[in-house]
Amino acid sequence: MRFAKLREVFGTLHFRLTMWHTATLLFMVVATLLAVREGVRSALLQETDQLLSEDAGEMSLVVNEFLPDVEQIEHALERKASTHAHRGLFVELLDAQGKVIWNSESTPALPANLRLKSGQPATFAGQRILQQELTRPAAGARVIRIGSSLEPLVADVDKLTKLMLIVGAIVLLISPLGGYWLAGRATRPLARIIDTTARLHPSKLDERLQLRGTRDELDRLSLTVNGLLDRIAAYLEQNRQFTANAAHELRSPLAAIQNSLEVGLGAERSTEEYKELLGETLESCGGLRDLVNQLLQLAESDAGRIEIGPHALPLDQVIQKACDMFAGVAEAVDSRLTIGCLEPAQVYGDASRLRQVINNLLDNAIKFSSAGGSIVVKLFTDPFSMHVVLQVSDTGAGIPQEDLPHVFERFYQADKSRQRRERRGGTGLGLSICQSIVAAHGGTIEIDSELGRGTTVTVKLPSARIAGRDEIGLPLKTIEVPAAT
Repeated sequence: MRFAKLREVFGTLHFRLTMWHTATLLFMVVATLLAVREGVRSALLQETDQLLSEDAGEMSLVVNEFLPDVEQIEHALERKASTHAHRGLFVELLDAQGKVIWNSESTPALPANLRLKSGQPATFAGQRILQQELTRPAAGARVIRIGSSLEPLVADVDKLTKLMLIVGAIVLLISPLGGYWLAGRATRPLARIIDTTARLHPSKLDERLQLRGTRDELDRLSLTVNGLLDRIAAYLEQNRQFTANAAHELRSPLAAIQNSLEVGLGAERSTEEYKELLGETLESCGGLRDLVNQLLQLAESDAGRIEIGPHALPLDQVIQKACDMFAGVAEAVDSRLTIGCLEPAQVYGDASRLRQVINNLLDNAIKFSSAGGSIVVKLFTDPFSMHVVLQVSDTGAGIPQEDLPHVFERFYQADKSRQRRERRGGTGLGLSICQSIVAAHGGTIEIDSELGRGTTVTVKLPSARIAGRDEIGLPLKTIEVPAAT
């Protein structure tokens, strides 16, 4: 149990942020201190080289000044070395072969075969050494060698290192505490978000996350979560409304069937009367079956189960067959169905489902057109967007502007404005089904209407034909469209 609690603590974002803050701060402090240490060491070494170069130049002048008095030269060089004993300064005179002719008393033991480049300082056995050629030889001496101990430099660097270790230890102790406090401040709004979302329930989604007004990532997260809650609430409300409407629509045909059966069983009747009752019952069953099929189709759409075939189909042929089938229906109600233009066009899709969309749009246009009105169908390809455009226009009563945003909602009917010529059982699902089918084909459907002038429905689908080939450059495979039944 104790280990489980520890694992839970170690797995929290608060703990991880604290550790990341501590590790990052320690890394930065250690890197900075090491850089400072190396910088100071380099600066001290450069200062030592500068002093050696100045001393070498000064001693070369001393040699030139006291020539040819060798004893006076050695005395001057020894005095120079002794006055800088705190630096461990020493001087040597070398001949042309690099052999030591004279050296100061403070000169450390150096190998006889030590060879250095003139004018370039070098480090050997804890000494910083510089050699420089004399312009005027003195008693066989051709090179002056000067050096100083690096012990003062090492001591200064060691002091700085100890100070850095103390600073690092202090940072190691303080950084976790500071990191824990900062991580707590950073995760506190996130904890409130978690607490609020944990209280939410599908039956009560009116609570929203509070915004702090900082416009940072946590505020953006709160906005995103609030937007998600709004969509979930709208979806649940839509589902509740849909369920209530579906129950209402199912209840009517079921009640009609029950009434017909009760009437038939209530008394002895003739064969003709029984046939009439059975016909009414069968008609109610047909309406109930159509409604159930529509509900199942919407359920498939919500689940994303509408599959689109891999082959292209000629949409113009589908429309032509549908218009041929509905032409007689339009004439029967004193309307005229005409084809304004019908360009050859191919789309990827399911022929039966696209036929369902076209049939639904034509049926609506005929039902809601006025007496003597006309229905015009157009099919063309937009050259700019390469979309196939289908338009179905009627000269009916039109739809009020306040109803247009709701026409694709399920079970929504604007009968008051459209005044159907035939009051036969519409469920208000037709346009919702059309929208789901068109969306599954990657297209859009829009309605433009004006009261007293009619309605135009526009469907746009991605074209499968670009210069005779599909989007990936392969020849199109067209399927034959069966005749409408």
